[in-house]
Amino acid sequence: MTLEAPPTGIDEIDARGPWFHNLHLPDETQTAPGHPLGDFPRFKWIDLAPNLPKDLSGWTALDIGCNAGFYSFELARRGADVLGIDTDERYLRQARWAREQFGLEVEFRQMGVYELARRPERFDLILFMGVLYHLRHPLLALDAVAHKVDRLLVLQTLTLHSDDGETPEDVPFEERERLGERCWPHVAFVERRLAGDATNWWVPSRAAVRAMARSAGLEILAEPLDETFVCRPHGLPPEVADELAYAGVGSPSSAR
Repeated sequence: MTLEAPPTGIDEIDARGPWFHNLHLPDETQTAPGHPLGDFPRFKWIDLAPNLPKDLSGWTALDIGCNAGFYSFELARRGADVLGIDTDERYLRQARWAREQFGLEVEFRQMGVYELARRPERFDLILFMGVLYHLRHPLLALDAVAHKVDRLLVLQTLTLHSDDGETPEDVPFEERERLGERCWPHVAFVERRLAGDATNWWVPSRAAVRAMARSAGLEILAEPLDETFVCRPHGLPPEVADELAYAGVGSPSSAR
C-alpha cells in the first residue's frame, strides 16, 4: 500500500484554507495573496504598530478574535507573552500551524469574550479588533474587556460614517427628539444580515464608540487609522463594576 505524502508549501496552505489573514510565511509563501481587502491585515498593522511599544518584553498580551494569529505573532515578535483566543477552531488550527512555521511561542485557545470575563487572568495589552459588532451584548463585552486590561487596549470596530459632535451633559425629557440628530452617539441594530453576515449585529457611529469607551473607564489616546482606537484604562466606574459583579463577572466596587 502506498501512503500519500503529506502536503507541503502551497498545498499545506490550501489544505487549511480558506484564510482570512494573509500571513507572510518564512518560505516567502502567503496564506491569502488574493485577499479582497489587499494585504490584510498587514496594511492595518503598519499604521497601528507605531502606537504600541516597540519592546513588549515583560508584557502579557491578549488578542481577542485572533483568527489565524497575525496580530498575535506581531506582539510576540516584540517580546510579549501572548494569548490568542477565538471561537472558531478552524482559525485556531491555522494559527497553531503558522506558529510552527514562524517558530514563535504563542498560546492559542478556543474561547469567547464572555467566557474570558469570568477567568482570573489580567493583561497589560489587549487587542479587541473586529469583534465588537459581532456581539449581541457589545457594551457588556467592552466593560468585561476593560475590566481585564492594565495598560493599553486597542479597540477596532465597524462604524457608521456619520457626523461627530459634542453632545450636552443632559437633555430634557420633552426634548428627547434631539437623540435622533446625526451628531448624537448612536448604534444601528442589524436584525437580519449586513454584507450577507448574520453575525453582524451592531454598527455604531464613531461618536458612539468614543462614548462607549469613556463609559467603560477608557481614555482614548489615539485613533491611528479608521475605526481604530488606542485606549488607556482608568478603571471601571463603580456602578459598572457592580453590574458586572451581578452578572457573575469580576467583583463589586465595594470589594476593591
